[in-house]
Amino acid sequence: MNIVIIEDEQLAAEKLERYLLKYKSDLKIIAVLSSISDAVNWFATNQNYDVVFMDIQLTDGLSFKIFNQTKINKPVIFTTAFDEYAVDAFKVNSIDYVLKPITFTDISKAMNKLKLMQTLFNPVALSKVVEVVQQKKEKDRFLVRLGNHIHSIKTEEIALFFAEGRTVYLVTKAGKKFIIDFKLEDLKNLLNSHVFFRVNRSFIINITAIKDVIVYSNSRLKIMLIVKLDKEIIVSREKVSAFKTWLEGA
Repeated sequence: MNIVIIEDEQLAAEKLERYLLKYKSDLKIIAVLSSISDAVNWFATNQNYDVVFMDIQLTDGLSFKIFNQTKINKPVIFTTAFDEYAVDAFKVNSIDYVLKPITFTDISKAMNKLKLMQTLFNPVALSKVVEVVQQKKEKDRFLVRLGNHIHSIKTEEIALFFAEGRTVYLVTKAGKKFIIDFKLEDLKNLLNSHVFFRVNRSFIINITAIKDVIVYSNSRLKIMLIVKLDKEIIVSREKVSAFKTWLEGA
């Protein structure tokens, strides 16, 4: 495991390095950096590291500034003599917050936590979790109300969703229209992206409900559906390219 230490006090850096090697002798301290500017320059050209131990108060400012100037895409363990920065620390990719004076027990606990998180959130396992979550979140039916009656409509029977102001409507392929308690932004995340596409701010359409696509003015596209609407459905200019890709690959 490759470790980067960002610490402006030499004795503190040496102590941290000693504790880390005591925890596991084959750990590699590949860089010891003492300032924001040194860290920014180092991370700009180096990505072969696994975890960063970072002091918060450095000679040239708070180390949070590093995250504004370069990308750190690995876990960070903060070490500091002050506890008032804990909330800010966890706004970035921090997994632990160790208060000075640091002990070997503190470092051991932090490294054990890192090992546990790497086991739980390794890329292969995480991708499987994401896949399962995505499969579960896609709705296969919607409940709608008509008077005093509640109906269950299969997602495959829906031609489109559209918004008028704050009201969102579901329209079936049979032309029936219902008010639903969802925002379009929420619906976009609940629908199969291969079947449904948000063509503009107001419409999400089902690919199986498309009757025709017509080249419209200003490089836009006009969608004709199998259901009759008193509204034009125009693919916004910035979504035309993505729409064509979706139409071709769905």
